Amino acid sequence: MTAMTRLGAQKRIASLREQIRRHDYLYYVLAQPEISDRDYDQLYTELEQLERQFPDLITADSPTQRVGGQPLKEFSIVRHVPPMLSLDKAYSESEVREFDARVRRLLPGERIEYVLEPKVDGASISVRYENGRFTIGATRGDGTIGDDITVNLKTIRAIPLRLAAKNPPRVLEARGEAYMTVEGFKKLNAERARAGVEQFANPRNAAAGSLKQLDPRVVAKRPLSAVFYGIGMAEGIIFKTQAEVLEKLKEFGLPTQRYWWLCKEIGEVAGHAQELQKLRARLPYEIDGAVIKINNLEQWKRLGLAMRSPTSMPTSRPRPGSRISPFRSAARAR
Repeated sequence: MTAMTRLGAQKRIASLREQIRRHDYLYYVLAQPEISDRDYDQLYTELEQLERQFPDLITADSPTQRVGGQPLKEFSIVRHVPPMLSLDKAYSESEVREFDARVRRLLPGERIEYVLEPKVDGASISVRYENGRFTIGATRGDGTIGDDITVNLKTIRAIPLRLAAKNPPRVLEARGEAYMTVEGFKKLNAERARAGVEQFANPRNAAAGSLKQLDPRVVAKRPLSAVFYGIGMAEGIIFKTQAEVLEKLKEFGLPTQRYWWLCKEIGEVAGHAQELQKLRARLPYEIDGAVIKINNLEQWKRLGLAMRSPTSMPTSRPRPGSRISPFRSAARAR
């Protein structure tokens, strides 16, 4: 590499990072690569060399900083505000219609729309961005307190270290699932079998076990990815609907569901749930059903407040989101 001034290096580093982030998104999120692995490696190597030459230009969100150097001794804890709640379950169309009826009793006379999304069979996570930069990543834990697995989630190239936004919100916490692809799971187990190491039972266990590793270098070798479907804390941005959340997450460069449906009435929900069953084979990850969410987030919030007031509501109440498992193999407790 020819000698370069600091100013020249600063411009070239910025260009390389932008190119690498774009190609990571195309490859890991859209599965539509535009360059060969060799060309990508050349960009990455050039960036590494420039950062070694100008170490003061290294930033935490550089693509070269995804994998930490030393194993952690233990995970610190993260408190989820608001909590990461679990979902109620439904296993038949009649239960889904009953869910809709209860929602309408709680919101009489109001227009109700639903969003139907696949339920990824992975490990629940949250990622926090401050002014567009990834700062903290955590497991769901018990819903209120999770483990700080920032160093592990940074190794997942589908998760951007910087949001694709010129004017990002002050704070954006995205919530979703880390998962292991079906093909990646098969290859990993084959490698473990050859090495005489115990194999993982299924992709979900493999993903969850990987995220619990204290050495991020081990995690970086696992075929992990992620998909995001919701928002926790947010400052400097307002969302009115769940459909808007999914669209904005994708716009920010976060991986979202390939398939999801905005349903004007509950009959559409049941129909699309059956459609999803036929689409399972097209998904790179395993799913164990679908999730129904109230599209209007203000309604969602009011339903949540009603549920936390046992004196004013009957004991049989829907949560703002409910899960339907139309697949026999997935009808099990979590």
